[in-house]
Order: sequence, then C-alpha cells, then structure tokens
Amino acid sequence: MIGSPLTTLLLLLIAHLAGDFLLQSAAWVRDKNARRQRSRALYLHAGVHGALAWLVLISSQSFATALLGAAFIAVTHLVIDAFKSHAPAEHVRYFVVDQALHVSVLVIIWAWLVGDGAWLGHAVAWLLHPRTLLVALAYLIVMRPFSILIALIMRRWSHGVDNSGTLADAGARIGMLERFLVLTFVLADQLVPIGFLLAAKSVLRFGDLREDRDRKLTEYVLLGTMLSFSLTLTLGILIAHWYAAL
Repeated sequence: MIGSPLTTLLLLLIAHLAGDFLLQSAAWVRDKNARRQRSRALYLHAGVHGALAWLVLISSQSFATALLGAAFIAVTHLVIDAFKSHAPAEHVRYFVVDQALHVSVLVIIWAWLVGDGAWLGHAVAWLLHPRTLLVALAYLIVMRPFSILIALIMRRWSHGVDNSGTLADAGARIGMLERFLVLTFVLADQLVPIGFLLAAKSVLRFGDLREDRDRKLTEYVLLGTMLSFSLTLTLGILIAHWYAAL
C-alpha cells in the first residue's frame, strides 16, 4: 500500500508527465494532428495513460476501483487530446489549457478515491490566507501594471530610439520575466542572485555601448532595466516586511 494520499497524487502527476512527454513519440503527435480522432496513435496514447494510472492506483485501491479510475483517466485523456488536435499546435494557450484539463482530471480522480474532503478545506484556507493573497497581489503588480508604468515613464526617451532591429514586444516580455525573478529572490531573501541578474543584463549591452553602436538604444535599455529593478526591489521589500508582520 502507498504511504499517503499525497503520494498517490504525486505519482499520478508523474505518470501523466511520463505518458505525455517521455512515452509519446513525435510520430504519434504528428499522426494525431493529421488524422485527429481517426488516429491510431490517439488511442494508443490514451491507453498508455490508462495503464500508467492503473499501475499507480492499484497500489492503494482495489482492482476494480483502480481499473475504473484508470479507465476514466484514459477516456478523458482521449477526448481532450481529440479536441486539442483540431487546435493550432503552435499556440501556447492550447498547450496550457490541454495540460490544465488533464491535471484537473487527475485531481478529481484522486479526490474521489481519497474520499476525504479535508484537503479541499486546507487548500481553500491556504488560498484565502492574507499571506497568500499578499504574495499573489505582488506578482500581479510586477506584471502588467509595472509594465504600463515603466512604459509611461520611458515615453519621453522612446521617440529618439531606433528599435527597428528588435523583436516585437520582446522588451516588455523580458521586463516581466526579470521582475518576476527579482520579486521571487526578494521574497525568498536571496538578494545575491539579483546582482548576477543585473550584471548579465548589463553585459548584453556593454559591447554596443563601448563601440558606440546604437548608443541611445543601449542607454534606453539600461535605464529601463534600472527602473524595472528599482520598482520591483522596493515593492518586494515592502511586501516582505508586510508578510512578516502578518
């Protein structure tokens, strides 16, 4: 018997990742996208997930219960992947929705087999705890609101900068990622990695600045970086002190 309900959930998630990313070949993926619900690979793939789920569930459930749970996982996986095969493969949103649905099914099966609603109460209590809401608020602020604020502050210099050779919206996406990392490091009380992150960002533009190529663009990027780091550090320190006081 498996030690705890949490172990069962983790094993189900590991089995899902193994079935979707280790035991599924590129040929199967192409066949599913091309032939959709008529694809033999679609049914084989669902069968693999059912078999892996059964191997996990049989360790803690009766044969019939494990078989029923595995069959439900296999059928729902088949239906979800059949619908996904009609969507453009290159869109990230479809990949995220697909994985979220699969994980949701696993959680439902796990909750049904565990038969104890206490975990749901604990999860809701954790999500609604002021500390959790405070951290979520901080991450939301450093994403879009800070992007808009920084763009408004930097507008006075943006007209004189030639960014025709850069990727569309790349700067905004890089800014979001760097603020996400800075806030994470501050909340984890790990300030040293922030210095390495800032140094790496600066080194990328040092060659242009030294050789006087795109000097305005270089200064614009560095100014935006310092502003982004300063705002996020300030917010992170405030949130960390508030978090400790709760």
